Amino acid sequence: MKIFQHLSTINHHKWLVMKACFRVGLYKQGLLHDMSKYSPTEFLVGCRYYQGSRSPNNAEREATGYSRAWLHHKGRNKHHYEYWIDYSVDPGEGIVGQKMPVKYVVEMFMDRIAASKTYQGEAYQATYPLEYYEKGAGKLGKMIHPDTAELLHFLLKMLAEKGEEETFRYIRRHVLKNKK
Repeated sequence: MKIFQHLSTINHHKWLVMKACFRVGLYKQGLLHDMSKYSPTEFLVGCRYYQGSRSPNNAEREATGYSRAWLHHKGRNKHHYEYWIDYSVDPGEGIVGQKMPVKYVVEMFMDRIAASKTYQGEAYQATYPLEYYEKGAGKLGKMIHPDTAELLHFLLKMLAEKGEEETFRYIRRHVLKNKK
């Protein structure tokens, strides 16, 4: 078990998300981001499957067929679009992604940047979060609400093309300003 390595990874990731959230005015979310990772359900799995180059949840999923830690995590953290999956009000649609409040979409955006920086280290480039998202976006189907997907993709593209400073300024001045 790699307790100290996993703890260091969690702390580093949380630190990056907190700094980014603070830069756009999401102070409470920055402080409380991913607190469930310290729960035994998530933390012990993370220590057991720690690799340092990717989420231990992926390794747990490969070993057991599912990730108990991920199921716990996504059910407690509103910045994951999976938290917002529910039955549609239209019975014919079945289970669909619900529209996320903008502040959680922004936190999800910050989470993706921080995860990329954490796992890419010195190799990180501002294009990586967009590339990672686009690799899996086609598989999301109805699991992410179209408005949520559109805002997230827009912000990831802006980050890739214009960098953090300009994207964070845009989030402060335009995305979050009208939502408070």
